Amino acid sequence: MAEVCRVVGSAGSPYSMKMRAIFRYRRIPHIWEHRSGRVKDETADVRPLLIPMVKFPDGGDWRVDSTPIAYELEERYSERSILPPDPVHRFLAELIEDMADEWLTKVMFHYRWYYEPDQAFAAWWIASDGLSADSVPRAEREAFAHEFGQRQIERMGIVGCTEENKPVIEETYRRILEALETRCGLEGYLFGTRPALADFGLFGQLKTLSDDPTPRAEMSRIAPTVLHWIRQTDDLSGNDGEWFSTNTVLPEAVTELLQVCGEAYLPFLAANMRALEVGGEEVTLSIFGKPYAQLPFRYQGKCYSRLRSLYGRLEGGEKQRADALLEPTGCLQWLDSRA
Repeated sequence: MAEVCRVVGSAGSPYSMKMRAIFRYRRIPHIWEHRSGRVKDETADVRPLLIPMVKFPDGGDWRVDSTPIAYELEERYSERSILPPDPVHRFLAELIEDMADEWLTKVMFHYRWYYEPDQAFAAWWIASDGLSADSVPRAEREAFAHEFGQRQIERMGIVGCTEENKPVIEETYRRILEALETRCGLEGYLFGTRPALADFGLFGQLKTLSDDPTPRAEMSRIAPTVLHWIRQTDDLSGNDGEWFSTNTVLPEAVTELLQVCGEAYLPFLAANMRALEVGGEEVTLSIFGKPYAQLPFRYQGKCYSRLRSLYGRLEGGEKQRADALLEPTGCLQWLDSRA
């Protein structure tokens, strides 16, 4: 136990699936543990109480939040990095990963708790992941599933998954699937024939969407190759691909994902930041020509500041190369402090 990392999570958690896939691809010795029973008791005092949780072999506190953990893995383990060596490709990977974590997750949450078949499926899945079938009677597990599902449904408005926002959220899903369908497949990744941070961020959310009934049906219809790509990406410990070179023309999928960032995610982050700065009670803007509104979130304010800081580190020819991709996709105006 002491010689391997412990990765605690849930199969129904997109961030847990993202983290587990990174550990597998990077061939980092680890054990995967569901957060239930003894493990749940052991981690009860972890703050913030989020999954996945990771404990490194040298001890110390439990780590939470998938993206900071991914960066810590880069510091601790040198082999099979998920950060492209080209600075422009790396920034684009970081931007797309952030969009997956903070915007595509709204798609996951919407489909999971909006449609009745998905509500029942997800609530029972999460109850089955967290409660022992051996020691907890089925009636108690069913009661837990019902109560948990109701709590999640009540949270939908807080995270922006409202009836009014439904058209924007479902168009986001369609656009991302159509973008990935042009590239995904065996060794079909965004920045080479090996996966980057962006691929894993997208995978985590899409893995959950590929399991829940309604979004799975949409995925099968719109992007069947993506469904197969998800199965492959779950364990890429045998992948030995290469990064694209600096001069490689990036896949069309990268451009289309950047368009989602430029038309939806980054304008949302900017509107959220404005609301935070003036103490506003609501974030309102137009996305894809449709109204969108939700409560402001401080964490997403931090995300926006971080992305602008990462962009600001690009200089000279690297910045020119990045701008050539960011400006036509609508991203540059939200990232460049001079814009």
